[in-house]
Amino acid sequence: MTLLDAPVDTGTGTVGAEPLLAEGARRLADRVVRPSAAPRDRDRGWDPELFSELAGGGPGPGLAGPLVPLTRGGGGLSATQTCALLEGLGEGSRDPGLALAVVVHAVLVTVPLRAFGTETIKLDYLPRMASGEWVGGLSLRQTQGTAQAPAAVAARPVPGGWLLRGELDLVAGAPVAHHLLVVAALDGGGRTAFVVDREADGLEVGEGEPTAMRTCPWGRVVLNDCFAPDRAVLGTVGGAADEVEPLLAVLDWTFTSAPWIGVMRALAREAVGTARERRLFGRPLAHDQTVRFTLADLSIRVELASEVVRRAAAGFDAADRPSRRDAASARLFAASAARDIAERAAHLSGPFAPSGDDLAGRAHRDALFFSATGGGTEVLRPVIAASLLELG
Repeated sequence: MTLLDAPVDTGTGTVGAEPLLAEGARRLADRVVRPSAAPRDRDRGWDPELFSELAGGGPGPGLAGPLVPLTRGGGGLSATQTCALLEGLGEGSRDPGLALAVVVHAVLVTVPLRAFGTETIKLDYLPRMASGEWVGGLSLRQTQGTAQAPAAVAARPVPGGWLLRGELDLVAGAPVAHHLLVVAALDGGGRTAFVVDREADGLEVGEGEPTAMRTCPWGRVVLNDCFAPDRAVLGTVGGAADEVEPLLAVLDWTFTSAPWIGVMRALAREAVGTARERRLFGRPLAHDQTVRFTLADLSIRVELASEVVRRAAAGFDAADRPSRRDAASARLFAASAARDIAERAAHLSGPFAPSGDDLAGRAHRDALFFSATGGGTEVLRPVIAASLLELG
């Protein structure tokens, strides 16, 4: 069995069903999310009803728990099938911020609980997360694969549990989360991962929003001697640097990239529409050879990015831990492609927005944020180089 366990046949989640899963998610997101994407971006709005509808999933697996086993109320999908689902979400919703919130909940928080939580945690949390009843949150500062960096939170043992103290910013899902995944440093060395309920004494959520990904609910979390019981520990005490943190890194690099494949497809399709509809100096823009070359390049970049992301996802299905090199390569390539495609699409559309929602402008802004998180090139390139040199 792999880290995520062998996927169970759900009828829609069988081998080779990725196109059907992607199309189902695309249709659902296009109907439910897309109409309000631009105004929610403008107003920094989070709509819990949208999340509930995505969690329900319509006729297919819900987006809140695709990697949760069927026996725990989830979709029982494989990693590659989940990536296809997320690609469809990105393409149909045209909403990178909401897609990020879904990935943080459905993958970055859910999978470590599934992999390292106690049986009590799995029994209590996974079914409610898969249904969307309980939302999980996480600081993107803690997914960057840099276990050597100082931890923002410290933990000290007390009878029956631990007291956590520190601050976390860039916490995706904080204002709406039922619980948070927190990695804390121990006085004697090492780190431990915890699942901390939002209502725990000593935990406060304040404002803290980046300029991008505006439809994701953001917050800053302060832990002031916040109590976490022993059952809240994920994995081994002091072992997070070898257990939860490496898993978080490859999950982040792989699955947060997947919705961007869909967003890039929407951008490329919109660029084709712009080229067909606009005229330059009395001639259709589509007659310009440079524009034609640009459209071809956009299409190629999207398909290449999709391939490298799905290759990284396949590592979860084939091994206990996917290749860090594949995951880092996927994130690096997808981030570069997202920036480039959004910029070219914005250049083609100029002051016009064929869809009426300025997808190119929003995507260009959010792609810059996407490139800067996950450790950025300062982390991703050394990971790839170390693998090539067989240094780790």
